[in-house]
Amino acid sequence: MDGPHRRQRKHSRRSFLRAAALGSTVGLTGCVGRLSGLGGWDPEAAHGTPTGPGAADRTPVDAEAFTTFRGNLQRQGYYPEATVPTNVRTAWRIPGINVGDHTAAKASAVRDREGNYIIPGDSGEVHSFTVDGKVNWVASTYPSGRGIHGTPTIANGLVYIGAYDGALYAFDVANGDLVWRTQLGGSIGSSPAYHDGVVYIAVEHPDPEGSMAGCDALTGEVLWTDERPTDHPHSILAIDRDAGRLTVGSNDGNLYGWSYPDLELVWTFETGRPIKGPIATFDGSAFFGSWDHSIYRVDLETGEEEWSFETKGMVMGGASIDPEARMVYIGGHDGKLRALDAATGEEQWQFTTGNLIVGCPAVTREHVLVGSYDTNCYAIRRDDGESVWHVSADGWLSSVPHVDDDGIVFTSRATDDTSGKAIRLVAMV
Repeated sequence: MDGPHRRQRKHSRRSFLRAAALGSTVGLTGCVGRLSGLGGWDPEAAHGTPTGPGAADRTPVDAEAFTTFRGNLQRQGYYPEATVPTNVRTAWRIPGINVGDHTAAKASAVRDREGNYIIPGDSGEVHSFTVDGKVNWVASTYPSGRGIHGTPTIANGLVYIGAYDGALYAFDVANGDLVWRTQLGGSIGSSPAYHDGVVYIAVEHPDPEGSMAGCDALTGEVLWTDERPTDHPHSILAIDRDAGRLTVGSNDGNLYGWSYPDLELVWTFETGRPIKGPIATFDGSAFFGSWDHSIYRVDLETGEEEWSFETKGMVMGGASIDPEARMVYIGGHDGKLRALDAATGEEQWQFTTGNLIVGCPAVTREHVLVGSYDTNCYAIRRDDGESVWHVSADGWLSSVPHVDDDGIVFTSRATDDTSGKAIRLVAMV
């Protein structure tokens, strides 16, 4: 039966060797080298010297990102100033953004200071579009089978993004020029986080294994790594500065919690199956889903479970949190979007789509936006879960809708018949 339940969870702490400490430099030898194996990973060049001109002359360093995946480091996906129109029309549809069939959630759009949309795709390209859909520039990552699935972070005039070639990139936001590229592992399907001059990201390696990395934002130099995740960390990390924690999930089924900013592993929390989706934090806790068919709230200080909610399918997408209403919104493979009380895990309402929900919702004060594998983007009333409208994208949706006063932008996954598109919806007048 669906519903919240509390249970005791055995917490494991494994003995792993810390690879390096923050503020020191790991051993860097050679350059990027040849591309081979998983995602183009070369074990002899896993921590290569950053290539590209670098950006050491860019000062001062931003303390926080201008824009990042889901709006903030806590990955809450809450946009209180945005308004969702009652009726919408399609302003533009741009094909060719996504071309592959990898089932991981696709990259989402962000905006730069000039109002341009920065949109990556699994083609391996990063696009900058004007609000009217005109191309400013296109930047390319090294060729790999799955391109880009993460969403960029923008700070210091740079677009930071990881790719399935295992590298972290910094592109000039003004023209798309490569500023630096650092090879970190076999593949990167996660999204970066930026804080105080460091870019943090989860990295995947063959075997499979995983690691976390922190790179100097201006030069790409590796400052910190931790190789304790024992399987691919496709999850997207959250940093909660109030709680002093950095958290990320992994395919090994564990949620990992480091102290922040000193980056000492302080606990792990074990679920039954992979944690694929982003981690969101609020009120001293982490909120996330697992492929074990459950949604969790875990205490950030202790790593102890506070509640869990059992669903009828795997949960791959991340939770969105309205901190004012103290509500959690999250979808799952059972096709349902749920509204849960953040304190208790009690379900307030559920909305049923026609297929899987793999991506994350975007929440405003009055609405929740979410995409589904039934090809529709839905606008749902936040208070009662009733549908306002839905628009078909002619492709499976797993990206997060970007919403502001200029409209709603999202990307679709390619199908057998058509490439994935970037789509902008605006108010119908």
